[in-house]
Amino acid sequence: MTGPIYAVGDIHGQLSELDHILSLIEKDGGADAEIVFLGDYTDRGPDSRGVIERLIEGRDAQSNWTFIKGNHDRMFEWFMQDPLRHDPYLMVELYWLHQRLGGDTTLASYGVDASGKQREKDVQAEARNAVPQAHLDFLADLQLTHIVGDLMFVHAGIRPGIPLADQTEEDMLWIRQQFHTYTGPHPKLIVHGHTPIDRPTHYGNRVNLDTGAGYGKPLTAAVFEGDAVWSLTEKGRQALAP
Repeated sequence: MTGPIYAVGDIHGQLSELDHILSLIEKDGGADAEIVFLGDYTDRGPDSRGVIERLIEGRDAQSNWTFIKGNHDRMFEWFMQDPLRHDPYLMVELYWLHQRLGGDTTLASYGVDASGKQREKDVQAEARNAVPQAHLDFLADLQLTHIVGDLMFVHAGIRPGIPLADQTEEDMLWIRQQFHTYTGPHPKLIVHGHTPIDRPTHYGNRVNLDTGAGYGKPLTAAVFEGDAVWSLTEKGRQALAP
């Protein structure tokens, strides 16, 4: 790495939190800071549309930003396809528009009522008229991983013992227990989100930056420079060590 890299945890439709984090990053690293967003831009929070618009604005302004795909982003992308696709990883009783997952709030940010009063196909038809094609293209273009030096950025994690090149999309978007309980070394330091925790945590072989913005808690950013890791706060960098 030639300079610091900033990583931002799961945003989940929290535009004001995103703007706040971007201001902290700019204060610490300048307007050209390299930022990796770890996915889950949509669902649960009130302004998924605004979050995607802000990220597209940064991309179009040639900001040094990289966008990782989260499982919630894929659920949104798949819902909008013809034919409509459900994520097979979800439990039988769950679907993207379920309040627990938050697709209803995502579509509400586009002016679409997905509160359960309409059939799913009717909601999809309304959504396809309301969601800009540029937003769908953004979702489709998201990448699963980003590797820089000894760092690997991914949404959920990786399956231990499997070469990085052989990791599956399902694991990189959904894995939890097998990844979290593994304490041995990975080929890279894995920087991820996906599973909410109280504060950003460095586990030695991975760093989790999902601090529950989807549930109204603060969004988190971290700084990676050399072998050091910091969380980024109002008071500047705070060391984040194993």
